[in-house]
Order: sequence, then structure tokens, then C-alpha cells
Amino acid sequence: MNKIILTILLLFSISLPCFSQIVQDEFADTYFKNLQPAKPEPHLNYNYESMTKIPIKLHITEDIKNETYVFEGQPVTFIVVSDVIYNGNVIIQKGTTVPARVETIISSGMNGIPASIIFGDFKFENIDTNKIDYTYERFGQDRSLWVFPLKWALTILPPTGSFTNFIKGGHAKLKKNKIIEINYYPDWI
Repeated sequence: MNKIILTILLLFSISLPCFSQIVQDEFADTYFKNLQPAKPEPHLNYNYESMTKIPIKLHITEDIKNETYVFEGQPVTFIVVSDVIYNGNVIIQKGTTVPARVETIISSGMNGIPASIIFGDFKFENIDTNKIDYTYERFGQDRSLWVFPLKWALTILPPTGSFTNFIKGGHAKLKKNKIIEINYYPDWI
């Protein structure tokens, strides 16, 4: 027993030589050398007390079959479905194209957790981006609502409850005929 302890102590007391070197990222050094990053515009004077909101109804120009057909940062285009009117004036006309981008993609998970795609950076002409909802999130089918009760019901039979772990959530898709809605808050400063 003492020999085993002494052997373990001897192994931990011997320090193995460690070699390290500084690795230079050549791509970053060459690409970002002359690139000046844009300074973000701070939004310091604000007032978000007004809850007056005007819905903007949009639909996408190309179908998204599921979250694997898009990538983060991909530009997408939406079209305004109906005129947006505020105080009797048309702010955004029907048929206006609205550029946006895919900001985040979350894959579907085990136990029925759905996938989701988050669209953001909507840009409207003559409208301050600080007065518009920042994102729109599209979810897949949430199967966890029936997977978890099924899992607990099957725990009586020992291994069968664990098999429900392999049920994945639904894919996030967005078709051209699906109308989404983001909000415009005209009184925000």
C-alpha cells in the first residue's frame, strides 16, 4: 500500500517540461491592420415611457424551409403588407421592401425543445431604428409540452422514460404567406 502511495506522489512531484510559443494570427494581422472599426453611436437621451405602438405587418420574400437553410448574418428582405398610418399620414407604404438580417439561429434540442430563428436590424426609410422593435423571433413546434408528461408517465418502466430524450423539437420555418408583425413606437425619443 505504501509503495502505491509513494509511486503516486513521485509521479505528481515530477514536473514534465512544458513548451509553449506565441502563435501569431497572420490573417487577422493582414486583414485588420488598416481597418478602422466603426464607432457605435450611443443613444444617451431617451424616453421609453410612451406605450403608443403602431404595428407594421411584413412578409418575407423567400421561403425559409428550416434553420439549416440560413446562416447568422445572412441578409433577408421583407415586404410591407399594408400601409402604416400614424396621425392620418402614411408613414410606410404598402409594398416597401425592408432589409433585415438573421441575427441568431438556435437548433432544435432534445426533449422536444424547438428551433428558433431571430431576425433583426430592420431598416426602414425615414424612421429611426431606435423606435422599432429590435428583433422578431420565429419558433418551431414545441414538443416538450407532451414529451415531459410522457417521460414522467414512462418512468414506471425504468429505461423507457429515457427514450423520450431523443425526441427533438420542431424546425423553425417561415413561408412567404406568413405575415409577421413588428411594432413602431413613434413617441419614443
